[in-house]
Amino acid sequence: MTTGDKPRISRRGLLGWSAAAAASLAAGTWGRVAFGGAERPGGVVTVSTGVRSGVYARYGQLLQAQLARDLPEVRVRLLSSEGSVENIERLVGGQADFTIATADAIAAHQAEAGRAAERLRACARLYDDYLQLVVPARSPVRRAAGLAGLSVGVGQDQSGVQLVTRELLAAAGLDMDEDVVPVREGIDTMPRMMEAGRLDAFFWSGGLPTSAVQRLAERMDIRLVPLGDLLPALQVRGPLTSHYRAAVMPPDAYPGIEGGQVIETIAVANLLLTTDAADDAITEQVTRSVISGRDRIGRAVHAAQRVDLRTAIYTRPVELHEGARRYYRAVKL
Repeated sequence: MTTGDKPRISRRGLLGWSAAAAASLAAGTWGRVAFGGAERPGGVVTVSTGVRSGVYARYGQLLQAQLARDLPEVRVRLLSSEGSVENIERLVGGQADFTIATADAIAAHQAEAGRAAERLRACARLYDDYLQLVVPARSPVRRAAGLAGLSVGVGQDQSGVQLVTRELLAAAGLDMDEDVVPVREGIDTMPRMMEAGRLDAFFWSGGLPTSAVQRLAERMDIRLVPLGDLLPALQVRGPLTSHYRAAVMPPDAYPGIEGGQVIETIAVANLLLTTDAADDAITEQVTRSVISGRDRIGRAVHAAQRVDLRTAIYTRPVELHEGARRYYRAVKL
């Protein structure tokens, strides 16, 4: 539960809620509804996701469907967003009850907000985002340093993409605002801009495969530029960059890219977040649905296949919510 001013569900069946508590309900409202003597969570939950053609948005849609099966008395409302930065702002500002964000964006928020960020809690570590630098196949760019002077898609202003792009370019010796022509657009528009010749390159941070990149590869010849060489310089830039790790994109990540090969790059974990005010029962069930729905969700979002019960509890830099802890204890982790 976050803060707001309009409860959207009836008091009927809600147990133990005072008038003051009901008046302070959030973007999502919930309680415990009595069914034949049993108590089950009910109400409205708001989840902030991502740009419409990105992995966050699709994951949110599939999680919504999973929760409709597992928690039929809870209605899940999805909000599209620019990405991790906006998602975190919505969560702490009370416009969302759950969201997805990258570990580096969370660390950046903690560094800026200080004690105000202590209310953040995690349900699970989900899957890794892979940092991707996309260029036309004939581009002379072979390393990030080769982007100097070019028109580069850097992600929207409240996206985790732009946050990490700034860090990647700095690790390559470039200033995002001075050494490239930054185009502050998202994955919903950058591929079309490249296809039209309006972008020389664009950065993306997402699960594999990202459908927008996949579709672009079907329409034009593109190439992925390795970013792994930037990791040493990246990791000494500050606390948030400690969340980046070496990774490889396999040749079949994007079958539409001709001559596909292993690409050395960098990855960062995604976490499912809430706050310390979230209802324990709702949070426990959301966590359970993330794990139990992995295979169903993973058939449509391949990155979700990597959601794993044993790694889900590693949610640095945020501690687990008590409801999530309750679930993991129940499955004896």
